[in-house]
Amino acid sequence: MLFKKSKKTTILAPAKGTIISIDQIPDPVFSSKMMGDGFGIEITDGMIHAPVAGTIKTAFPTGHAYGIETKEGIEVLVHIGLDTVELNGDGFAVKVETGQSVNVGDVLCVVDIEKVKQAGKSLVSPVIITSGQSITNVQTGSVQAQDEVAIIQK
Repeated sequence: MLFKKSKKTTILAPAKGTIISIDQIPDPVFSSKMMGDGFGIEITDGMIHAPVAGTIKTAFPTGHAYGIETKEGIEVLVHIGLDTVELNGDGFAVKVETGQSVNVGDVLCVVDIEKVKQAGKSLVSPVIITSGQSITNVQTGSVQAQDEVAIIQK
């Protein structure tokens, strides 16, 4: 009898910052898991990296959010800050486009952290699994960009 080895999908930190649990995100749409399981990261560096490899399914023109689908069909949303859509792209330099393939660590966007702060917006950035899977082994606390943060349960 052959056993298929299950391959885990790891989510990496999209930026340098502090990881918080999903229920600590100060927005009920995310903290209640209405959009899916995940975690938050209060970013301290403006270089936003792909936390998984896949295809950009959504790159909002405002630069505040990116949807990535892995080859296994797992969908990951990286939402930079809270209520940042209201900035209409000011302070966000988009580096990818819809349909583009990305590798782990590719730069999605460069954010002007000071501009976002001056606008009174939170830098807590949800990373959400929108395709319905849950995550385990969430590492909280300070991280560098591309540190392992969680494992997606298939």
